[in-house]
Amino acid sequence: MRIDATKIVELRNDKGWTQQHLADACAVSLRTIQRVEKEGMASSETVLALCSVLEVERKTIESSFRAEQKRLSQDAPERAPSWIDALPMLITLLLGMAIGIGLTLWLTNR
Repeated sequence: MRIDATKIVELRNDKGWTQQHLADACAVSLRTIQRVEKEGMASSETVLALCSVLEVERKTIESSFRAEQKRLSQDAPERAPSWIDALPMLITLLLGMAIGIGLTLWLTNR
């Protein structure tokens, strides 16, 4: 499940806890906490443990789809569309026309 990794780090730091302390309190491995804080992914059991230990509601640490999309769009620079974007469609169209014309000529010359 996607969670807000920065929110987990913020809540942990507010309590003055290390990753190891949080892992011990949640009864999960240190590696699990590291992965949660780096990748923002956790099992539902880990999310429940985090909510319980950090004393927050589940919706507080769940990553919203819009927030995730906003983060991803900031990471990737936007570019203007170019004619190269339409090239596969153009090739498919021309190939279809060529096959159609070829079949028509072949069938009429039989």
